[in-house]
Amino acid sequence: MNVYVQVLHASLKNDPTPETFSIKSINHAGIPFPTKFIEIVPLSAHGQSFNTSIWHVSLSGITDDTYVEHTRLKHQEYRETVALRQILKHLRQRRFLTPVTQILARSGLQLEHPLITSLHTAFVLHGAWAEAEQLVRDCADAGLLRAYRHACQAHMRWARVRGLDPDGDVPCRRGGHAMCIDEQDGIVYLFGGWDGQRSLDDFWAYEIAADAWRCLSVATSRDKNGPGPRACHKMVFDNKTGSIYLLGRLGEGDGMADHRARHPERAEGHSREGSLPWGGAAVIPGVGLQEIGSAYPSQCSEFYRYHTRGLDAGSWDLLSLDTASSGGPPLIFDHQMAIDSDAQMIYVSGGRVVEMEWDALKFSGLYSYDIRTGNWKMYNTSDSYASQPFIPPRWGHSMVLDPRSQTLFIFAGQRDDRCLSDMYAFHIPTNTVTELFPSFTTVGGPNPCFTQRAVIDPEKQEIYVLGGLTRPRPSVPPHLETESPYWIYRYDRPELPGKWTKILPENEMDTVCPHPRYAHQVVYDCKSGRVYMHGGNGGLSHDEEEHEPDPHRWSSDAEGETRASPPRSPLSPGDGDAEKRLDDFWGMEIIRPSNDEIVRRALYEIRQQQFREMCEDGPPIKALTFLQTRVSSVVNHEDPDEAKVFRALLSAHLLSAPPRPLPFSGSGSGTSTPTATRPGTNTIPAALPSGREDSPPPRKRSRPSSPMPDPDAEDSVIRLDNDPGEEGGNPPSPERYRQRTAMFEKLLGFINEDAKQPDMNLMDMLSTDGLVI
Repeated sequence: MNVYVQVLHASLKNDPTPETFSIKSINHAGIPFPTKFIEIVPLSAHGQSFNTSIWHVSLSGITDDTYVEHTRLKHQEYRETVALRQILKHLRQRRFLTPVTQILARSGLQLEHPLITSLHTAFVLHGAWAEAEQLVRDCADAGLLRAYRHACQAHMRWARVRGLDPDGDVPCRRGGHAMCIDEQDGIVYLFGGWDGQRSLDDFWAYEIAADAWRCLSVATSRDKNGPGPRACHKMVFDNKTGSIYLLGRLGEGDGMADHRARHPERAEGHSREGSLPWGGAAVIPGVGLQEIGSAYPSQCSEFYRYHTRGLDAGSWDLLSLDTASSGGPPLIFDHQMAIDSDAQMIYVSGGRVVEMEWDALKFSGLYSYDIRTGNWKMYNTSDSYASQPFIPPRWGHSMVLDPRSQTLFIFAGQRDDRCLSDMYAFHIPTNTVTELFPSFTTVGGPNPCFTQRAVIDPEKQEIYVLGGLTRPRPSVPPHLETESPYWIYRYDRPELPGKWTKILPENEMDTVCPHPRYAHQVVYDCKSGRVYMHGGNGGLSHDEEEHEPDPHRWSSDAEGETRASPPRSPLSPGDGDAEKRLDDFWGMEIIRPSNDEIVRRALYEIRQQQFREMCEDGPPIKALTFLQTRVSSVVNHEDPDEAKVFRALLSAHLLSAPPRPLPFSGSGSGTSTPTATRPGTNTIPAALPSGREDSPPPRKRSRPSSPMPDPDAEDSVIRLDNDPGEEGGNPPSPERYRQRTAMFEKLLGFINEDAKQPDMNLMDMLSTDGLVI
């Protein structure tokens, strides 16, 4: 059977340049699927008339018969598994428990995690509430609530880091510097930058546990083999050897004199951190023509290593005088570096090439450096004629490495006079480029940005993006966002598009947070889950002294942030002398609900169902006592929505429940005992339903049961009668089985997707004409 699925929805530019698109070949579960036919459907044209005969389409891929057949068989096995799991879920919803047990025994298939199966038995079949609650806690201990926790709305908690060195000093104000972190020993390293007047070459270390700075060198240019003053360089830390690698620079002798001599009108007011989104050249005020070229060999790209451990600790090595001469990148700045310590590989991406001719913008590509062999390699990722999507060269962008999947994420930055909002994934082993977003702004992500900073947590599969300049259109001057300039990108598979969400303040009235900035530096400590941010360019300075924001002055803080009216662009011509470099040091924690909080939410759902059944089966006073004690103890009364649902439980179930027979059928006989009529049931209006009325979890929940058959209807195909496979206790009546099944599937919203039954319902896969796949 041939099934067509959409593998690409894209558009061609109206020019003669060939374009390459990556066609989807892996489904959301990571299973490759074979392709036999491709259908191209034109949707619209650039002009009134077009001729399809002028198109030339070529395909590249794997056509080896053995490999294709192996892929087909694996995909067929996956389809069988998906079909069986959908059937098993449908049968269990309809109380066909014996066939479910038989299918699982014969197929060897696993519908869900054993803890979830036990939860279904305890909650749905036996109504063993204490056991069900303990199973929820066991699920939390087993990590089955992790995906839900990470999908909850993230909040940030900032704290100013005020550690000093023994002399009471800290790194001075600067932007365009470099930082890296030794997670094993808990040390943050900082080097160089631009303080508004000159490039720096001081070298600092911050010890996290001691909350103290330590100056390693006041001027590394005086150290043996040490680097000279510079800005817009990058550093990475090798956790395996304890070495720091440093590459790139924009120094005081990198060819600006010729540009300034020919363009004196541009010599004033430009930022120094390499952050010039309008395409101008960086100019250092106060540098004489005689000083140009005195610090470095002409446009040589030096490559340095600093030892933090062993006998050579505290010393520098000059690994290469010019990386371009050995197959590496030329002299660049505003590039990006990442390191895979286990593989002993360093990756360098993009950056603007330093040349004497500053009007001609040139950008570097993607390189790798093998630490063990000392060899450079260039990847062909920016060739528009290649047989896969290409990554346009850029500078001031972000690049992070997921070492587990061996994938580089490259996004944003600037090319020519445009700020970008595209995002790519580069799979290193296969040299494969995947375009994740042509514009993440259109899918709820940040605006096109430049000099933003990004760090990654590979375990959580999250990328944190902080600050930077934004520029929605080339005609709009770049500016700093004053509200919510922090983002999270979450992904399940690196080759598939993930989800962008803002990081919100922990408290809406919390004003203790950093001033918006660009050209800053950040590092991430995976052990503590803490982001450290230092310095940068805060835009226009003010006469007021820097201090903590005053909570009573919400409209304007001491560092010049005006919330009611955003500040002018810090890069407007003529404002360079007024720009304010920062020396503040901050730590940020990502706050999400704890496991205990998620367990509380799940227990609230369980006890609502227990209360509902107590209202139907027992005396009202017992149910009321349970509501006031056991249910109330798991309610967040500070949450208005949750408290509202709790208050409605009384009228929704205890007072408005109509007289009805007991819903337990003794041994399946169908006999029942009538309950007493409760007074006042007709005088109190029905209230809110017993389900949670607070905001649902942001993660996609397990879908509720498709409309269940009415067990009391005479013409119902499914009766939900007792199954012979049910053992122990009093089996629930058909109506109660339906209620508990609906609540059980609500509880599955807290469980990881790979540990529970499919979210989709079999009934929802049917149309009026038959099965829809």
